[in-house]
Amino acid sequence: MFTLHHRLQADTIEIAQLSLSDALLMNDSSFPWLILVPMREGVREIHDLSVDDRAVLMDEIAVASKTVQKLFGADKINIGALGNIVPQLHVHVIGRFKTDRAWPGPVWGAGAAVPYSQEELDRTLALLRKALKEEFPF
Repeated sequence: MFTLHHRLQADTIEIAQLSLSDALLMNDSSFPWLILVPMREGVREIHDLSVDDRAVLMDEIAVASKTVQKLFGADKINIGALGNIVPQLHVHVIGRFKTDRAWPGPVWGAGAAVPYSQEELDRTLALLRKALKEEFPF
């Protein structure tokens, strides 16, 4: 039984369930920011995953990265699995721009989140779902 951590539930919107991960959109329109959460109960670290699950996660990270790059034209993709606040394993895939509010530093602690308007959210989710569906039939 997989349960998404309450903090991730509060801060994100589901895009799709991939073969291993729940793909989420961080509700901060300042950055194209995806979060992949392997749907394995009790997993805290990448090394806690099976060898097969680790391989799938790496493929999902690569596809999420390429998707963000293609759709949003990011200057750089940041990938991180910190887990200092949310212990459940989750991987951030963040499109960065030389003009964003945090550049060149990390996004954490670089200002308050700017939630998506409903129109922006609908458009962004549609783009991401279409692009990810081409890679992962869900």
